[in-house]
Amino acid sequence: MKFSLAVLSVAATASAFTAFNAPSRSIGASRVATSSVFAPVAVRNVETQLAAKQTPHGGTLVDLILKTDEEKEAAVAKCTKELQLSPRQLCDVELIMNGGFSPLTGFMDQSTYESVVENVALPDGLIFGLPVVFDTDDEDLQPGDIVLLKDGDRNIATIEFTDKFLPNKAVECKKCYGTSEIEHPGSLMVATERGKYYMGGKITGLNLPVRDFPCKTPAEVRETLPDDVDVVAFQCRNPVHRAHYELFTRALDDALVGENGIVLVHPTCGPTQADDIPGVVRYKTYEVLKEETKNDRTRWEYLPYSMHMAGPREAIQHMMIRKNFGCTHFIIGRDMAGSKSSVTGEDYYGAYDAQEFATEKGPELGVTPVPSLNLVYTEEEGYVTADEAKEKGLHEKKLSGTKFRQMLRGGEDIPEWFAFKSVVKVLRENQ
Repeated sequence: MKFSLAVLSVAATASAFTAFNAPSRSIGASRVATSSVFAPVAVRNVETQLAAKQTPHGGTLVDLILKTDEEKEAAVAKCTKELQLSPRQLCDVELIMNGGFSPLTGFMDQSTYESVVENVALPDGLIFGLPVVFDTDDEDLQPGDIVLLKDGDRNIATIEFTDKFLPNKAVECKKCYGTSEIEHPGSLMVATERGKYYMGGKITGLNLPVRDFPCKTPAEVRETLPDDVDVVAFQCRNPVHRAHYELFTRALDDALVGENGIVLVHPTCGPTQADDIPGVVRYKTYEVLKEETKNDRTRWEYLPYSMHMAGPREAIQHMMIRKNFGCTHFIIGRDMAGSKSSVTGEDYYGAYDAQEFATEKGPELGVTPVPSLNLVYTEEEGYVTADEAKEKGLHEKKLSGTKFRQMLRGGEDIPEWFAFKSVVKVLRENQ
């Protein structure tokens, strides 16, 4: 581990990290202005950028991927070092270079990082949910270095580092995750997975990663979306069961959504909590369900994003990303991107904290949050809202996630009101 858990635990007990309020320390001089990290760049063409109703975040859809072999060879020739990307870094690089993190054109330098941590905004005031950082323990990497970033043997991108600094990780965790406790999976990730230093740097894209699940770029997704109706995004990191399906299909009936709107089911398939179902297995469940429930008003795509479980702050990050993919609305579920203490099991966020924060920030972000319905299954009328079930005196049927996993492992029949047979079959084949 890059940090001793014992040391971090002591630090975590400080009141709101008050002992850690000194600013991050810069290592070496920054080589370019802060604004270069998120300055708009040329896109493929204006037609592609505006292929959907929604405007990209910051006004311009970033596309950093070089198009010709000659350009790519010239970019690689400038590199003096090579680095292998971690799974989380690979997701971040992909979303920077394909425009998912527009208007970013690289990893955040110190001033941009601190602005997002403290203000939920870039230095120019544009709202941004969570910092996007390149971490390293390498003492030799310095501002000015141009490095080839790889995934195995595949060249992914080059990065020209602009600065190097010691981040105030305690403050980062407190501000972004709302807690300094390492029992929170995000704080634990920052403490034990990320390197000692963060480095800002300009990305030049070479090749998209080769994944078991295909991830279209924002421009490619936009080309498939209508330009005259609302597009409602549904984010998930788990297999879709009956209640989820009812939730995102009924969202189209919400008064906030215009006539003939469509749903974009856009699951994250990158790294998430340690006990979550692997991304490749989740992808297989989505594919069988996509075929089983095919209709013109539901679209499916996949997102190479690594979860932070940051609750309200992550809700903003997801809304921003889906804005770049062309979505006008975003479904906010109960306890979205929430997490529990690995020690006490207590929730870190209230059930509606993410909804409330998204509602507050939605107008500024330019995305309309659609609160998810609190649906329950009843013997008499199937899925209805909890309020309706209570009002009518209907009999609810419940199945906890823990019980579902026990039944799955034990080969017991899973009731179809809870889960799709096709999804259960995939999960059993991949236990």
